Amino acid sequence: MSFYITTAISYVNGEPHMGHAYEVIATDVLARHMRQRGEEVFFLTGTDEHGEPVADAARAQGIEPKELADRNAERFKALMPRLEASNDFFIRTSDEQHMAKVQEVLQRVHDNGHVYKGLYEGWYCPQCADFKVENEILEDNRCPIHEIALTREQEENWFFRLSTFQEPLQRLYGENPDFVMPRNRFNEARAFVDRGLQDVSLSRGRMQWGVPVPWDPGHVFYVWFDALLNYYTALFYAREGEDLVARFWPATYHVIGKDILKFHAVYWPALLMAAELPVPRHVFVHGFLLGADGRKMSKSLGNVLDPFQVIDEYGTDALRFYLMRDVAFGGDGSVGIDAVKARYEAELANEYGNLASRTISMIVRYRQGTIPAVQTDGELAQDFDGLPDAVAGLLDRAQATQALDLIWQRVRRCNRYVEERAPWRLAPDPAAADALEQTLASLAEGIRVISVLLHPYMPASTTRLLGAIGSPAIDYAGAAFAARWSGARVHQLEPLFPKRA
Repeated sequence: MSFYITTAISYVNGEPHMGHAYEVIATDVLARHMRQRGEEVFFLTGTDEHGEPVADAARAQGIEPKELADRNAERFKALMPRLEASNDFFIRTSDEQHMAKVQEVLQRVHDNGHVYKGLYEGWYCPQCADFKVENEILEDNRCPIHEIALTREQEENWFFRLSTFQEPLQRLYGENPDFVMPRNRFNEARAFVDRGLQDVSLSRGRMQWGVPVPWDPGHVFYVWFDALLNYYTALFYAREGEDLVARFWPATYHVIGKDILKFHAVYWPALLMAAELPVPRHVFVHGFLLGADGRKMSKSLGNVLDPFQVIDEYGTDALRFYLMRDVAFGGDGSVGIDAVKARYEAELANEYGNLASRTISMIVRYRQGTIPAVQTDGELAQDFDGLPDAVAGLLDRAQATQALDLIWQRVRRCNRYVEERAPWRLAPDPAAADALEQTLASLAEGIRVISVLLHPYMPASTTRLLGAIGSPAIDYAGAAFAARWSGARVHQLEPLFPKRA
């Protein structure tokens, strides 16, 4: 079975920030988990390089848009390995292959009768690159997302007949209650459709930085239609000589932020219908990361948490864990360096890291580094019963935070088990040798299962730990708590999460 997952693509008019890291990490968790389960996975991310915001940013720096795009696209691309992202391809919308396929698909939309020429006048946000309808606009004609003054603009454009897709979209929502997730975002998107759809501008006549309209080369496509098609176009050229469309389309999940819900939950499926292409299975919408002041993070407000600062100070796995643990995936949540430190010390270092180091040390001290090949504790095994299926069920619905919480409950259960069984008291008593061996084998098995399940969240740390206990396999089929340990050797390792000053 195939699993195709995408992030939104990032505008190159700025540099990477925590919001980009958050979306990539969450998407990567789902992709890695599905690979563990033996699914054929394709994970796509990339950069959105056309349109007015990019052209304006380039003009402000006295350079051409392509120069700005080339420079900043490399910054976003370089972010991927720093985040331990396992993306299969990084698309740039300035790729010639992408642009050619955009023209092909939108020519089909034109030929199917869903395009016409007309005069557009409306309130426009240059940062969103979007015309706002009246019920979206804040007081004083301000953008609801950027809170900047909108400009009144008028120009002759090609239009997409979005209004003709109101009933098909209503059927889509009626027949697919999980098309948009979580439920509150589904309701928001459906309400937008139910209020009535207006035709939308498909082209810009005074822009040059974009994909030329093949039937009217004096226009370029409105950046959103160019950008949305990246999810489809990438499959034609991501692997040289292979057409991946039949294998992976439609996408299983588009993971996006709530500020671009309208484009992905309304414009996108309508455009695909107009091109006679299947719509995606799910659009998962996450919230905003907020600063300590409770407002959306913004450099101008000075409340930004820098992902590179967290990585440099605490490591990539700590950043991945923190973002999935501290902010319920799908909702808004405040983040800050103090909260990172608190999670790192209390949970990563003191709970998971300490559990690993204590267990390995006791196996080395009491059994010369060999995990006893004995039956594990059935009582502890009961606390793990059904865990892999429960975690998989949550991640099937992109509930990454809830799945992590289930796993972490077992980290704490194993720590309590250490205190309950007190191996240091059993060790001196020859009559307690069997109990000691069962305790050590059970702890090793608990750590193994936890680490396999945690692998999508913290791939580097779990790989080190699984190797240290002689069980490097991360296949999900092995995530069940085993009734007997096989007698593997362990070796000491440096602290997974060393104390920070």
